[in-house]
Amino acid sequence: MKRWQHCALAVVLSMALAGMSQAGSIVDRVVRSVNGHVVLQSDWEQEIAFEALLNGRQPDSFTTAERNAALDRLIDQELLREQVRPGQSAPSSAVAARMAEVRKLLPDCSTEGGWHATLQRYGLTQSALEQRLSDETQLMKLVEDRLRPSVQIDQHAVESYYHDQLLPQLQKAGENAKPLTEMYSRIKALLAEKKMNELLSGWLASLRSGSNIRNPEPGPEEGNR
Repeated sequence: MKRWQHCALAVVLSMALAGMSQAGSIVDRVVRSVNGHVVLQSDWEQEIAFEALLNGRQPDSFTTAERNAALDRLIDQELLREQVRPGQSAPSSAVAARMAEVRKLLPDCSTEGGWHATLQRYGLTQSALEQRLSDETQLMKLVEDRLRPSVQIDQHAVESYYHDQLLPQLQKAGENAKPLTEMYSRIKALLAEKKMNELLSGWLASLRSGSNIRNPEPGPEEGNR
């Protein structure tokens, strides 16, 4: 599940935070409209700051393609957020546990001073980060509850993966393979997460096809450029 949080499944699970991003000089504007809900430039910049924090990067190191991928994730998560029942919220204990995980990923954050200095460096606040992680936890539960019951990995699938994919890969790399009995649980979990990713991609595609996602109309100055 930890890897899933930051991949396509995961991917997804990066909610935009309200408020301004680290660059106070940014002039906020609408970058997308998702079923009438606007995604602002500040939401986009804040999401990039959060992803940079988790990956130990600087926000300004993101390429254009990576920035656009972050925007796509914001759109997908807004579509998922529309599926959450009103009044649902993530347990505070789950949010606190996730916060502790994030801190362990980062150097120089073992002390409160180091932690807050890191947040400041990325233009994030403690409260905004807690809300971000609460949103993430809430959406993860939504995805799990909806998709996990459909994931069934049988013994044949595990054995096929072991013999047809894992063993050839290990042999090519010159590594010795562990017996299937030792690898069974790990392979089953891997195949389950792969299936979850496929199901989520399909669900998101369905949500997008039935949604009104619009680019903002250019203003007079932009239109004359």
